[in-house]
Amino acid sequence: MRGCARCAGLLLAGLAVAVPAGSARAWPASLIPALTRDALKVVPRSLGRLLLERQDKILDEAQRFPPELDQALSADLASGTLSAESQAALDAYVNQALELIKKRRVSEGLVRLGATLRIAATFSDPILTGGGPDGYPPGVAREYYAFVEANLSKIPVVLEDPKALDLPRKQLGSYWQSLMDTSRSQAPVIRGELFPGRLVDHRSLDWRSPVFSAASLSYSRTVTAIAATWMAQWREVRGDVTRQPQPKLITPHDAATEPVPARTPQPED
Repeated sequence: MRGCARCAGLLLAGLAVAVPAGSARAWPASLIPALTRDALKVVPRSLGRLLLERQDKILDEAQRFPPELDQALSADLASGTLSAESQAALDAYVNQALELIKKRRVSEGLVRLGATLRIAATFSDPILTGGGPDGYPPGVAREYYAFVEANLSKIPVVLEDPKALDLPRKQLGSYWQSLMDTSRSQAPVIRGELFPGRLVDHRSLDWRSPVFSAASLSYSRTVTAIAATWMAQWREVRGDVTRQPQPKLITPHDAATEPVPARTPQPED
């Protein structure tokens, strides 16, 4: 599931030495277009085309997240719990997109809907969710993101939880909390591999490293989360959910006997 990964905008704060206080920006901007394009291949084709046509505007809108909501999420990420206040604020943000579509300002609404990828990406990022109140040791975030980018072509994109694509909008809050819990659990692996007492250069690690497993899982989790967040909203406005690509189920036996493609093929027109 790989399209052209064209960089958009400045690097997000995730590339800082440590996740800065008061910021909840997930993944570096060089990876956001790739995550977005992979998520577009999971959703129904009609929705995928509508969002792809507006991808530049969506990426720009995602960068302009409300500062007050950004700060509220930062506190929740440090504690590991999505507060009721933050959940209400996120729901209000999502509702703005749906209201625009209901008012027939469809293009504006689709841009805002697409920009909610920022929410899904935030809760799926083990750097943001797993560092705790003090963040990771200096340099870990930089090396982790550099490792993901360097090994992106080797990461097989899978649906971490196919059932998430059927979630109703009212369950998004609990789903986002589950994403944060799962992402947070990867922190010991990332910290242990990249800072076993000193900072490790990501170029000294390869796909056999446990950090590759963490990177692969977190990337696929983010793709699934973005698609699930979009789908919940799309169903809310009674969007077309037909012609949704069906992923191939790979069993442990299949995985042991058949090579797994690096990317799911792009759906045919």
